[in-house]
Amino acid sequence: MRLKTTFVWAAASLVVSFAAIEAYGQQAETLVRSGEFVKIYDPSVGEEEAWYINDHCFVQGPDGRWNLFGITHEEPLDPADEDNLAHATAEKLLQQPWDKQPFALSVATEAPWNEQHLWAPHVIEQDGLYYMYYCAGDADHTEYKIHLATSTDLKHWERHAKNPMVVDGYDARDPFLMRVDDQWVMYYTANSRPEGGNHLVAYVTSDDLLTWSERKIAFTDTVSGTFGGPCESPFVVRRGAKYYLFIGPRGGYDGTDVFVSDSPYGWELENLVGHIPAHAAEVVRDARGDWFVSRCGWGKGGVYLAPLTWLDGQEDPETNIAVAADAVE
Repeated sequence: MRLKTTFVWAAASLVVSFAAIEAYGQQAETLVRSGEFVKIYDPSVGEEEAWYINDHCFVQGPDGRWNLFGITHEEPLDPADEDNLAHATAEKLLQQPWDKQPFALSVATEAPWNEQHLWAPHVIEQDGLYYMYYCAGDADHTEYKIHLATSTDLKHWERHAKNPMVVDGYDARDPFLMRVDDQWVMYYTANSRPEGGNHLVAYVTSDDLLTWSERKIAFTDTVSGTFGGPCESPFVVRRGAKYYLFIGPRGGYDGTDVFVSDSPYGWELENLVGHIPAHAAEVVRDARGDWFVSRCGWGKGGVYLAPLTWLDGQEDPETNIAVAADAVE
């Protein structure tokens, strides 16, 4: 029954995505585009069955190595059974292939964690400590939980006693964090009502990465529903005084749209400025300062990177996406 349910979930998500792309029409201008994708990591290596990577993140460790963390499972797709987070490492961002590591984290179904699955990790570093935020789910889809685990070495993770960090619905998930002025902002995908409604990107704020505010809304789509939807995998890039929101799937499973705003707290449908042929896109830079965007997904065979080109007329603006350490590039 679970497998049948997830196939219906996937089909429904694609239907919602196509409806969304028709709702706002074509973009007025293009300010960002991607190049050709190349595979950097195959999770099926060493496995008897084919495996996939879904929502993921990149972070450099204290030793200068690149680390990738992400949703993983053997094919075919089964989101409700995604109980482990993949971990891969590389000395260089474009290394082919990245090296497979043991799972970073496995689901803790026992109290007090009561996790249902492990989805969409996002890792940041603060004062020598790595913070991994991820969706732990819940038996009640209107009260999905975002948990926190911390590590000093990106290998050994400990769940935080203050979990959950966020409780929201429907299926609140896909956290992304960035620093804005003197506070942290966590964006995630949710709905206008916990029991369902317009798909949207919500956000909460914090001074200490542990205590989070009541949610506010950064982006609302015209499409409504419960699970899935076209506002997943939010990723925000600041370039100078402009903020770019990447979300999807839009225009198909392998589709991410990019919206621009003067504020990190709100984007509008009419401000569409790019479309990337990628699912669950992440943005990252190498030691030369070159920009890249990733893609992944069910049935895609791993993680891919492509050059990302900005057409907004800004040359080397201030940004939240750090240039990689020179030592490993």
